[in-house]
Amino acid sequence: MSKPKQLSLIDIYSDCSDLLENDKPLFLSLLEDHISLEDYIQPSFYNHFYLATGRKRTYHLTSFLWALLLQRIFTIPTDTLLITFLKFSKELRDFCGFTKVPDTSKFTRFKQDFLLDLQSFFDSLVDVTEPICQFIDTNLASMTIFDTSGIEAYVTENNPKYANKLIRQLKSYKKTMKYDDSYDPYRAAYASMPSHAATNTEIKQLYINGHFCYVYKCGVITNGLGIIRHIALYNKAFSNSHNESFTDKKSTSPDNDKSIGDNTALIPTLTDFFKAHPLITPKTFLGDSAFDAVETYRSLFQDFHFDKAYIPLNKRGGLVGNDITYDELGRPLCPKDGSLPLVCEGNTKIKGGTPALKWVCPKTKWIGHSRRCFCDNPCTSSKSGRMTYTYPERDYRLYPGVARGDEKWNKTYKIRSVVEQCINHFKENLCVANRKTQNITTTHADLLLAGITQLFTVILADKIHKHEYLRSLKPLIA
Repeated sequence: MSKPKQLSLIDIYSDCSDLLENDKPLFLSLLEDHISLEDYIQPSFYNHFYLATGRKRTYHLTSFLWALLLQRIFTIPTDTLLITFLKFSKELRDFCGFTKVPDTSKFTRFKQDFLLDLQSFFDSLVDVTEPICQFIDTNLASMTIFDTSGIEAYVTENNPKYANKLIRQLKSYKKTMKYDDSYDPYRAAYASMPSHAATNTEIKQLYINGHFCYVYKCGVITNGLGIIRHIALYNKAFSNSHNESFTDKKSTSPDNDKSIGDNTALIPTLTDFFKAHPLITPKTFLGDSAFDAVETYRSLFQDFHFDKAYIPLNKRGGLVGNDITYDELGRPLCPKDGSLPLVCEGNTKIKGGTPALKWVCPKTKWIGHSRRCFCDNPCTSSKSGRMTYTYPERDYRLYPGVARGDEKWNKTYKIRSVVEQCINHFKENLCVANRKTQNITTTHADLLLAGITQLFTVILADKIHKHEYLRSLKPLIA
């Protein structure tokens, strides 16, 4: 048995020194070998950053960008902690190109001063990654999936005690007044809370995932692969550019208000998306029942040229025409028997030449050249029985390019969950949630940086031919 060698302090120092200098972490080597940040930064970004001000820049543009991207890749939650990592890690400092570590204010000022440049940088990367997505799966890449969420702001109203105290008081009030179950303390709390935070009117009240909060509301578009395509922050600038009015409250129902707000935001968001990326032409739209509105279908098919729209029918706001209601498949129902759908007689034209679909009572029969109703409990005095029409603007809702309820519908609609996964990934892993700021510009910049980080994830996964890491690089870091 050989005698173990005793290591001296000099040996330990020498080994550590060699490790730091020669054994760069594998992940940083991958980024260095496959991602040249300079190739993706637009000239306008360079020109704006290095604009002559009479003083030489202490820090490089690529240094700031690499630091902020690595912060999100490694899920470093705050800028303060990022600075600590940079100070104690020579590898990170060298990789970013820092000879001196900036303070927190420098990172904040960078986000605020170059927000528009970050937006352009993000948009350019969307175009760069589109061919990659099309190569991986053309069908999924041709889908557009939209959802909204909120970034909670650092305000007093988001303290759980704020809402809980009010709810307890209303529960006691209900008990004292001996109200029945029709009185909902949660709805009453929602109605009595202010519609925005006291410190900033752009921080709106919202009901997300079962709790009340005050947020900056945003919209996210992904494709079927779950790759970010567009980010919109619904601030005053967005409202003014689209002449949209996002009403603070419309009812005492938080779920209903959110649905109305989401539907209002959809068309302006898609307009901005297609304006920024005219060469991206998705064919399939996926969204939740909040977007089930006649005007929405018309815009999706006529203005944005989608071929299919996977949107469940919204039972709360179902199609109504006089005393006619509609089932979950969009068929008119008998006014006296809600389980009995009317029968479609096909296409026709009504007065003025307007095309329509004609629906008749299933209990009518043709006798010679006239129709007769043989219902025991007729819903109309007409001998021909009940007749109704659906018009072109409702055709899209009845037939959105695919039959509702079949196997293809159910299988395809499940893909919509990728947008929720993307939003959750942004919040939990890319450092968008739990931020200690009320500044809307910084919030917007952090959202864009999260999107830029995911797009570089796509580029790296493609370059190393490992598309299984398309949405997250965590396995490579481990």
